[in-house]
Amino acid sequence: MPRGGAHFSSEELVRILSHYDVGVIHQIKPLSGGNRRAPKMVVVSEQGKFLLKRRPRGKDDLYRVAFAHAVQTHLAGKAFPVTTLLATRSENNTILQLNNHIYEFFKFVSGTRYDGSPEATTDAGRQLANFHRRLADFAHEWKPLQASFHDSSTVRTHLRTIGSDRTAKPSGKLQATAEALTILYNESSIRVNQLGFDSWPPQVIHGDWHPGNMLFSKHKVAVVLDFDSIRVAPSIVDLANGMLQFSIVGGRPNPADWPDYFDQDKLLQFLHGYKERAVREPTLLDEYKLQALVDLMIETMIAEAVLPIAATGFFGHLHGTDFLLMIRRKAEWLKKNRDQLTELISGR
Repeated sequence: MPRGGAHFSSEELVRILSHYDVGVIHQIKPLSGGNRRAPKMVVVSEQGKFLLKRRPRGKDDLYRVAFAHAVQTHLAGKAFPVTTLLATRSENNTILQLNNHIYEFFKFVSGTRYDGSPEATTDAGRQLANFHRRLADFAHEWKPLQASFHDSSTVRTHLRTIGSDRTAKPSGKLQATAEALTILYNESSIRVNQLGFDSWPPQVIHGDWHPGNMLFSKHKVAVVLDFDSIRVAPSIVDLANGMLQFSIVGGRPNPADWPDYFDQDKLLQFLHGYKERAVREPTLLDEYKLQALVDLMIETMIAEAVLPIAATGFFGHLHGTDFLLMIRRKAEWLKKNRDQLTELISGR
């Protein structure tokens, strides 16, 4: 039995698989990685290889899942690289509900992880623009989350929670870091608003476009995974997050050893791929949006860090104080180099 997270029971698996027509089961094994509250199993049967996922419980989960499935079905119909959802035998429904749990069953897609190559980085940006173009006019009866990391009262609340943590070290380092991040976050929010954020049309966005949520084949995106964060917001929000995720430099065990700088080559490669496709849809990018990208990167980096740290004191397995100190250094580097980066982004 797997440790350290949610898992499937044998009885649960029997009940779930009885709802699908996949033939004789040959093998079932757990798949590690991702959200530990959302266990996954690889199922091999006479009809192929599949992935079973149990979603973590959450408010309005059914509606969010229904919308995400509608989006994936829409994208599949437009030849966008997504996994195929399997429907239940009796109800022909891609959502299975049993004992207050929601399950999803996908055809398994093979591929390699992101290798950091210029070709893969560029194609990741290219596919994000394709994603936005294919969903620009998408509408559905289910309503998704309409929010983003930009100018968020939730982010500010979590920063205040971190700054007032009574269990923090006596040095006051955590409080000072939270205060500095609040100033950086507010400054970037103001700049983005001044550039016209409220006038930019919202649409369906992925919400979590990063290397771990896609598989590649020959340096091209083979499949985009994980639609759990799908929402409605201006498409530039996705672009900023993608540029951040593909250009951030880290990976060492101790966040204190992560450098301040970002990989500017990867940042521009990702953006170049996006621009290749965005020229066919002029509303996706304009000069004001390009000028907002660095500040949106600052906002999304701070937002992504503070939400889990305010709740648990940790970011994954990393201590919250150490991680936030690194985030502060990187945010300050982006601010210091904003003008230079914006010139490169704008192609001037």
